[in-house]
Amino acid sequence: MISRIHEKGFTLLEVMIAMSILAITLVVVFQSQSQSISMAGRARFETTAALLAQSKMAEIEAANPENVVSDSGNFGDDFPDYSWQVDVTETEIEVLKKIEVKVVNDKMTSNNSFRLVLYRIKE
Repeated sequence: MISRIHEKGFTLLEVMIAMSILAITLVVVFQSQSQSISMAGRARFETTAALLAQSKMAEIEAANPENVVSDSGNFGDDFPDYSWQVDVTETEIEVLKKIEVKVVNDKMTSNNSFRLVLYRIKE
């Protein structure tokens, strides 16, 4: 009589199924991590750009309205990747002028600008 000895271990099919499950799980985890990093970078840009635009707008509001003109520049060594542009235009309402501050991150390739608009009474 031939007796079969049952060896303990995994079959090739079981190992392949386990490896497939592991590969799918790793792909999902890496995609999630990549998306999280992207979202953190975007949130950092939005926060920084908003604060820089508000700072520039506060400078403009503190200035004499007659001295406010279209201009551009950067934020110096503190924020070397960011630049600003101020556009002053007339509006349909004669006593108002539109002041737009645009902050741009020069290192980012897309979604790299933030706009802040103020309507100010001419004096």
